[in-house]
Order: sequence, then C-alpha cells, then structure tokens
Amino acid sequence: MQTLKDSWFMIRGDLRDDKIRLMFTALFTIVVMSYLGGLVGLLVNESAETHQRSVLADYLLLAMIPFLGFAYSRRAMKYWSADSYTKMLAYLRSLPVPVNAVMCKRKLQSIICFALNGVLFFGLVYALAGHLRAFISPLGYIVFSFTWIGYGLAVTGLFIFIEFLYSGKAYFWLLLLIMLGSFGVAMLVNFTGGNLLFYSLACSKEWGLLSPLMWGTLLTGTVSMQLFSRWTIHRLKSRDLV
Repeated sequence: MQTLKDSWFMIRGDLRDDKIRLMFTALFTIVVMSYLGGLVGLLVNESAETHQRSVLADYLLLAMIPFLGFAYSRRAMKYWSADSYTKMLAYLRSLPVPVNAVMCKRKLQSIICFALNGVLFFGLVYALAGHLRAFISPLGYIVFSFTWIGYGLAVTGLFIFIEFLYSGKAYFWLLLLIMLGSFGVAMLVNFTGGNLLFYSLACSKEWGLLSPLMWGTLLTGTVSMQLFSRWTIHRLKSRDLV
C-alpha cells in the first residue's frame, strides 16, 4: 500500500510540474494517436469491406498497440541521443523512495496512457471504419479494444524491462527487433491461413463480455507486467546508472 501511495505522489508531482511542457506533451500525444488511429482505421475499414486477410492490418495492430502505453514528450523522443530514460531513472533512484515505488509509478503511467490513448485511438478507428461498424456492435467493439489492450499490456512489460536496463541506443535497436518480430508473426499467421484482426473481431462479436480471448489477453498482460517488473527490479540492483 505504501508503494502505491509513493507512486501516486510522484505522479502528482509530475502533473504539478511545468504546465507548458505537460500541455505540449498532451498535444503531441494526441497528434501521434490521431495519426496512428487514422492509419489503422482506414486499413481496418478496407479489410472489413473486402473481407480479405490483410497482413498489413495485423502487423500494425501487433506493432502499434503497445505504443498506446506511452506519453509522447520531447524528453521521451530524445532517448536515442540523450539517453533520457537512463537519466530519468537515475533521478528517480535518487529520491527517498524504494525502487518498487519507481516501478509501480511506471506501470501506473502505462495504464493511464492506455486508458487515455486507447479511447482516442480505438475511437478514431471505429469512427473511420464504417464497414467495421456494420459488422460489429459498439459493445462488441469495446470487447475487441480491450482484447488488444491486453496484448499491449503484455508487451509493455517487455518495454519497461528494456527501458530500465538498457541505454537509449540499445533500446532503439531492440524496439526495431520487436517490430520486426511483429511483422514475422503477422506473416506466419497469414501463411497458415489465419488473420488476427478477423479472429479477434469474431470472438468479440460472438462472445461479447464473456469473450475468452479478451479475458485471456488481459490476464496474460497483467501477469506479464508483474513478472517483467520483478525481473527488472532484480536486474536493476546490478545496473550502473552513472
């Protein structure tokens, strides 16, 4: 309980920070989410119209959904050149709070970002994909959205692990490797005659709130974040942040 209180205290401190910086972060995040939501919405609408399996739609869902768990700020985008994640972690470690609270804060930030960015991203996809709206009800689409958010949470655990334990340049190359792996998964599913988009839509439409796929991804995402968090905390004991 104390760890959670310390985490909320640090988050409130960030919100009371430079209001102009927070405003630009919010605006930039909205722009990024609008672009991604618009792009995915058009591809999903085309797939729903033609009923053809799209590798590109599957790839974008696999690669882009985990990025809903980020707030896009200037500091975050400079992770390559300035190693901003390592510097931020070193600062947080200097505070009189345990490393568990630092990790809890990072997970809470991801959950908050998934909630806010998810509304904008999935809302835009649904608004732009008229053929998708004809295929699935609003409730079914909400289930579909939570299904993919569960997947995003699972990958976020890995992102946090890399973010806390590697330099900015290594983080960049590992992200590229993950995105390449996402493309490989999309291609493999396509070669076997499957389609992640249509499968998740079908499960959401048929089962609604009882969808085993939705509850499965949410459970997997939660467990993944917890396991990666514990592993990250263990590895942080031996990482030099200087």
